[in-house]
Amino acid sequence: MCVGLWLGGHPTDLPGGLQKVFVSDDRAVRAELIDAIESDYYKKVSPKSLEQASLKGIVNSLHDQFSSYYTPDEAKLFRQVINPQFEGVGMSIRKDPRGLKVVSVFDASPAKHVGIRPDDVITAVDGRSIAGEATNVSTARIKGPAGTSVTLSVLSPGAKAPRPIRVKRAKIDVPVAAGQLKRQAGQPLAYVRLATFSAGAHAAVAQKLEPLLRRGARGIVLDLRGNGGGLLHEAVLVASLFIKRGPIVVTDGRTQPRHVFNAEGGTIAPSLPMVVLVDGGTASSSEIVAGALRDRGRAVVVGEKTYGKGVFQNVQSLENGGVLDLTVGSYYLPKGSNLAHNGIVPAVRVRDDPRTSRDEAVDTALRVLAPLAARAR
Repeated sequence: MCVGLWLGGHPTDLPGGLQKVFVSDDRAVRAELIDAIESDYYKKVSPKSLEQASLKGIVNSLHDQFSSYYTPDEAKLFRQVINPQFEGVGMSIRKDPRGLKVVSVFDASPAKHVGIRPDDVITAVDGRSIAGEATNVSTARIKGPAGTSVTLSVLSPGAKAPRPIRVKRAKIDVPVAAGQLKRQAGQPLAYVRLATFSAGAHAAVAQKLEPLLRRGARGIVLDLRGNGGGLLHEAVLVASLFIKRGPIVVTDGRTQPRHVFNAEGGTIAPSLPMVVLVDGGTASSSEIVAGALRDRGRAVVVGEKTYGKGVFQNVQSLENGGVLDLTVGSYYLPKGSNLAHNGIVPAVRVRDDPRTSRDEAVDTALRVLAPLAARAR
């Protein structure tokens, strides 16, 4: 029995004929390769690290930036619950080959205080490179208890090398939605910004928008800049605030049944002119809403080209304590286009200049919306 157990863990030591019977060729070669490195490589290598690297390599061979294998240690970070109230440095980010690219920096946040700006790239956290690391894991490394500090290596546009910046973490309270009544060319216009598609996002948008409509708003700017997405159902519900009926998005995959998500009712502004404001950080559920409003003729898209995440994932816990986050299907907008790699190209291109106190993108959105609101009276 002991010999059998030992051979089960070392399949390459089985006689050739038995290897073919009991072990698939690929698994035998993989075990042979790991055994050879353990035995003969000039440096000592942990068998556990080799095994984890092997599993990562399988998923990396898909060449899909949204599919990831998380080791048991990384899985603990991955499982951290995303909460509007969290302890970190106060910025939204997106994946970059060099690490994490800063999309926006929250007002009065630690990141803002130390001079981190949009388009900066975080290349390392506490001296550890995050290039090629899963975004969820890198983000979790930046977060931590309020009052503790983290050192970020920050590469600014035009700089030759990153500079270390030490930031003290704080409790960041980011409102899911914010609203304001603005005026442009004599027209009262509702401005609503949505930070994330967490549970209750549609209710937060409605709560901010309804008082502005009662105050006479004749048009709506929905700002989805820096919104990396979230729950698909919330995206459908947010779009349903502005679209009475009909398709919002379609999901389909090789093993996933095709499903059409239609507007679910609860519409509060079915006909007011709209502008959706987007940028490179607008992704996933945000792109679904922007694309649905555009395709259904409900809004003009203004800003910068969106991220282009037209796929969705399934998260599976593995026996070893790791996690497989695997792309299993695609999103399709009402007119049939898929967002993957293409994103949404705005009808009016504009970008906010972070060096000024004004928000040039919002100003442009209001200028586009005002004449539409005037004609709709």
